[in-house]
Amino acid sequence: MTRQMLMENVYLTYIPSEKFKTSFFSAQMAVPLRAETAGLNALMVNVLSRGTARCPDMAAIGRELDMLYGARLEPTVRKKGENQLFGFVASCVDDRFLPAGERLLEPVTDLLGDMYCRPAADGGRLREDYADSERENLADLIRSDLNDKRSYAARRLMEEMCAGEPYGVRRMGRAEDVERISLRALDEHYRTILPQGRLELFYCGSAARERVAGAFARAFEGLPRRGRLEPAATTRRPAPEQVRLTVEEMDVTQGKLCLGLRTDSADMAATMLMNAMFGGASTSKLFMNVREKLSLCYYAGSAYHRQKGIITVSSGIEFANYDRALAEIYAQLEALRDGDWEEWELQGARSSLCSGLRSMEDSAASLEDFVMGQAAAGGEETIPGLLEAVRQVTPERIRAAAGAVRPDTVYFLRGREGQAHEAL
Repeated sequence: MTRQMLMENVYLTYIPSEKFKTSFFSAQMAVPLRAETAGLNALMVNVLSRGTARCPDMAAIGRELDMLYGARLEPTVRKKGENQLFGFVASCVDDRFLPAGERLLEPVTDLLGDMYCRPAADGGRLREDYADSERENLADLIRSDLNDKRSYAARRLMEEMCAGEPYGVRRMGRAEDVERISLRALDEHYRTILPQGRLELFYCGSAARERVAGAFARAFEGLPRRGRLEPAATTRRPAPEQVRLTVEEMDVTQGKLCLGLRTDSADMAATMLMNAMFGGASTSKLFMNVREKLSLCYYAGSAYHRQKGIITVSSGIEFANYDRALAEIYAQLEALRDGDWEEWELQGARSSLCSGLRSMEDSAASLEDFVMGQAAAGGEETIPGLLEAVRQVTPERIRAAAGAVRPDTVYFLRGREGQAHEAL
């Protein structure tokens, strides 16, 4: 894998591989995640995906992709650390499987370049009909997480825990902000962010690096470069002295108990493995004890946001089980601090974590997501490096990693008054 600068604030990550039958491409703007621009960026990329000067509508884009042996192209909006990544990913049959003399690398990169630099326009501005329909679609999509209370609760935990921090901003912004975006504001934002934003390009396939670099350079030669908006460094904050509690009530039959924890440990590999033992694997303490043995949760698991130094716990419970479930979740963390585990728990978590890391190398899309996260955060991690680091973690380091974790926020979604539950 290599990474090179193609032009001012434009970088290409190249991964040569003949493992896959398809080539995978990505073009992503990486900018600081801000409440005032998150919705603008998400809406902008969706509008740009509707058409280019050469393929002015989705039907024309579809015909172009069909001509490229069924290539695929779609917009993406992601949150990596305290940065927002928005752009396009594409895939097509790798050139080595095409009839002699045919190539797809150049036409696919050209289409990616057109999406950014040569969008469908009306009177020199982005098309109003596209902006109107995509504004409504995006607002509906943002609000749709209310239909999945598990993801809704996890999102609300992050908003409460990281209030005032970029990490608490939704990756696509707020629906009410999106609905207020005018065509003029959107067009002005496009002409402001395009010249300034960091552009991260990615390719995984069998083509030579020089050819890939040349194709991307030609496709994006019209990209204006004025100013330099760099991705933001992700900052860590300590947990408060008093744990914060947020309780919401809705018409739900199952409670959603979510916990936010912070760590100041610099031992990332040990914290990754500790989290796998805590709630990140099928052999974890949350799953085996809180869910299976004590039957206090319908589901229970944890995730480690390693760039931010945050661990989140998500669980579904009966309303009346709030106190017991919360106490038992903390008890499992305390057991890790005390070294209270069996050897099979450690080995099961290590095996699960390593298997997950290795599986990333079997998917070009997973490789791209990992690379983009590193590029946005300025990290230099590699999958082989993480694997080796996890293999070297000792029980003493796991106990130390657990000891560095502190409670920050508790979020509880319960039924409305009149539904059976105990008051907090």
